[in-house]
Amino acid sequence: MTSFVLRRLLYTIPILLGISLIVFLLFHVAGGNPVYRMLGKNASPEEILRLTHQMGLDRPLWIQYLHYLGGLLRGDFGRSWETKQRIGEMIAVGLWPSLCLALPAFFLTTALALVVAMLSTLSKGRAADRFLVIASVLGMSLSILALIIGSQYLLAYRLNLFPISGFESGWQGLPYLALPVLIWIANQVGGDVRYYRSVFLEEIGREYVVTARAKGLSRARAMRVHVLGNAMIPITTRVVMEIPLLFTGSLLLENFFGIPGLGNMSVNALNASDFPVIEAMTLFGSVLYILANLIGDVLYAVFDPRVKLA
Repeated sequence: MTSFVLRRLLYTIPILLGISLIVFLLFHVAGGNPVYRMLGKNASPEEILRLTHQMGLDRPLWIQYLHYLGGLLRGDFGRSWETKQRIGEMIAVGLWPSLCLALPAFFLTTALALVVAMLSTLSKGRAADRFLVIASVLGMSLSILALIIGSQYLLAYRLNLFPISGFESGWQGLPYLALPVLIWIANQVGGDVRYYRSVFLEEIGREYVVTARAKGLSRARAMRVHVLGNAMIPITTRVVMEIPLLFTGSLLLENFFGIPGLGNMSVNALNASDFPVIEAMTLFGSVLYILANLIGDVLYAVFDPRVKLA
């Protein structure tokens, strides 16, 4: 197991180098000269030349990339154009609020989707199954923007059940997170239920389940003992691929509810054309996808002994 993880980590090095090069070219070549954005259209040629030299943009492109790569290796993402803060410090500050929102919502959504999908599978063809399928489709069809605006107006403003916006650390911050978590669940659980239900229906029709049922095993016990365990590979794939969305999936939620997390920071950077922050968040998301794939490969071997890490 350890050697496999180490090999996979070594394989990620050229991938990360390639990603860093692509991100660098996107923002430093295709994105145009940032000096004009920072100084405005009325800047004098002397001001443009001075800032260009200060930012090192008058050096050859390959030297700029090596300087950028060296900063990444030191954990230095540069400074924000808008706030002048170090981006690494901004990420460190924004990470905790994002996790406070994303982790409870992620685990609750996954657990609820699995339970509802199993209930729907066990009652296939009945009224309960049809109701759950229709409710899931309706949940998938609703835009998260509509959910946010409607919930804020009805539940927070009209009924005063939740704060409209804000964030606090610790237990006193739970009222501020309750409504965003509920909206996250309402937006995500429908698609998860549909996927897990399809997986369970495919698995429950296999010969080993039919044989177990013929020997007198109840449908519910067959679901718990056989189907759930053998369906863990596709379930793991779905869960692992949602890990990178823990910060990108909360962009609108953090922005509308005033949660000072990474999603809110990314939206503010987009609005302000703060390229260094957008660049750092793009690279951060890419690293999350690579780590998610590594976690998925390891979990496959944990849940299915037929999968060999070698």
